[in-house]
Amino acid sequence: MGDATEERYLRNKENLVHRVMNALLPCRIKGLFVPIDPGEAPMTTHDPRPVENDAGNWEQGSVITDATGGIDGVVESADSRGKTTIADVVVVKIAGMASREIPGVHDMGGGLARTIGAVRDRVPGGRPNVGRGVKVEVGERQAAVDLDLVVEYGVSIPDVAREVRENVINAVERITGLEVVEVNVAVNDVRLPDDDMEAAEASRVE
Repeated sequence: MGDATEERYLRNKENLVHRVMNALLPCRIKGLFVPIDPGEAPMTTHDPRPVENDAGNWEQGSVITDATGGIDGVVESADSRGKTTIADVVVVKIAGMASREIPGVHDMGGGLARTIGAVRDRVPGGRPNVGRGVKVEVGERQAAVDLDLVVEYGVSIPDVAREVRENVINAVERITGLEVVEVNVAVNDVRLPDDDMEAAEASRVE
């Protein structure tokens, strides 16, 4: 075997060894070959250290890590790096808004709460209390809601209660991520057509 043929044979053998090593152990970390699952898609991060290519030459290389993106294959999720707390008032306002979106709900809260709320609403610059008639219990993963409703005369109370319950559950779970374990609906009053006339007459009394 001539020198050129022998050199070509050795070079081909060396290239074959490199290909086999790269196929079986494709994860090069800190200059070492570390096996990974072939089904995982590796991620590449920049590394200025030179690496030897298939031709036996040294070139600028990169470190290939596994699909998790960490050198050791372990990366903590964002949820494990802090704690999220949701105040009761957040759930109260969400539940109050969701309840008032349902047709047939005239107002919320007991008689005294509605009276105080009506006075507050007449104050210039005052804002409606969307949490009136709502009580909640909020834990780390779950929430329970109690609602006091005043419905319009003539509506189906079971239908209104069901729609309010569904809308509150969907809104609270979608916005907060909490599981709503129950929504209790109490209908405390019904608004009659004559109530508007009595309210108009009362407003003319000084």
